[in-house]
Amino acid sequence: MDFTQLTQSNMSKMLEAVGAAGVEDLFRDIPPAARLNHPLALPEALTESQLLAEMNRLANANRTAEEQACFLGGGIYDHFIPTVVDELAGQSEFVTAYTPYQSEVAQGSLQVFYEYQSLICQLTGMDVSNASLYEGATAAAEAVLMARAINGRRRVIVSGAVHPDTRNVLATYLRELPIDLVILDTTDGLTDPQDLLGLVDADTAAVLIQTPNFLGGIEPADELIEIARQAGAIAIVSVDPISCGLLKRPGDIGADIVVGEGQALGIPMFYGGPSLGFLACRGEYLRRIPGRLIGRTTDRTGRRGFCLTLQTREQHIRRERATSNICTNQGLMALRVAVYLSAIGRNGLARIAAQCLDKAHYAADLLAGLDGFELRFKGPFFKEFVVRTTRSVEQVLQHCRSKGILAGIPLGIWNEKLSDSFLVAVTEKRTRQEIDAWAAALRDAMISGK
Repeated sequence: MDFTQLTQSNMSKMLEAVGAAGVEDLFRDIPPAARLNHPLALPEALTESQLLAEMNRLANANRTAEEQACFLGGGIYDHFIPTVVDELAGQSEFVTAYTPYQSEVAQGSLQVFYEYQSLICQLTGMDVSNASLYEGATAAAEAVLMARAINGRRRVIVSGAVHPDTRNVLATYLRELPIDLVILDTTDGLTDPQDLLGLVDADTAAVLIQTPNFLGGIEPADELIEIARQAGAIAIVSVDPISCGLLKRPGDIGADIVVGEGQALGIPMFYGGPSLGFLACRGEYLRRIPGRLIGRTTDRTGRRGFCLTLQTREQHIRRERATSNICTNQGLMALRVAVYLSAIGRNGLARIAAQCLDKAHYAADLLAGLDGFELRFKGPFFKEFVVRTTRSVEQVLQHCRSKGILAGIPLGIWNEKLSDSFLVAVTEKRTRQEIDAWAAALRDAMISGK
């Protein structure tokens, strides 16, 4: 019996077993109008060498951020990554270990996560950190669920300057729960403490702010945190971790829970992921923390060891009674963050943050001499700012792309009121020549459009 006969025989047996007269019966639930009634338009088969040549041709059509000056931000940033991060994170012992369920046998991985937790606590000024979550939006949503578990209240206030994607993820998390989600409008790109004061009440479980916020502005975080805590609500702060090298850490100004996106800390942009969500909190909330928590202990001979702690295996199947339904962590990404922070150190982070601040303000100052462009908001900012233009945003950005410059992100995709504006991020990687070329491309875009 040849292969074709064997396949036909097996198919007949399968159809007989499921009670189908023929293959068409397997698709009877699909409406005829939804079915493809002609063969797929596929090219002829290729040899291996031909296929590799075609894949290389397609790959070479991509243009990376290494070939263009990248001013894109909005949560994913083009920061410099020291070579040591790739070298250590690429070791097979770490790559294959990931986040083991037989965890106590993987002491090397557990120690990495323990060191990661310690570094995140130092970075944010908090008492305890978990071993990471999926990404920043998930971390924010998990923090809100933490707050509800802590005080049992049913109302969450979220600043309108929190990343729109984070707000959407949070809305999805809360959709089937008895929790009211209130979005607080912003004033000139910032959250007004007086507006928050008028909304917060005795039923508010948490207040979530982001600083620097999605529009780049540095929020009056200390005032907002104080208002939340005076009402007995949990103050959750989402933060750009690089900004902690220059601005006051959230823990130093009273935050109860600190979350954020860790991509800036040694993780490449890739195609928007994978990334890492960090979450740290006050020690009193330790038992409410989601995800994995690594502790340091000693074995029966007195030797140092590491283990999962405060998380029973039963938590993974306890459904609504569990602290969280997340029972894993971004192990390889947490490793990259730990190596990055260890490599650059406290002083290195401060220098990187200072360069971001200085270069972003240098770029913003260049706008003053450009017709048709202006800063949308006048408040303080760190490394991102919003540019308003009198010309089509897409035409401006397309013109800059033709010059090899990724000039910014159009904001109209999130907010129609900002359809005349785009978001610009300036990291320490951008040189003065690249920033000058960015400004020149904007000027040329305006001239070419007249």
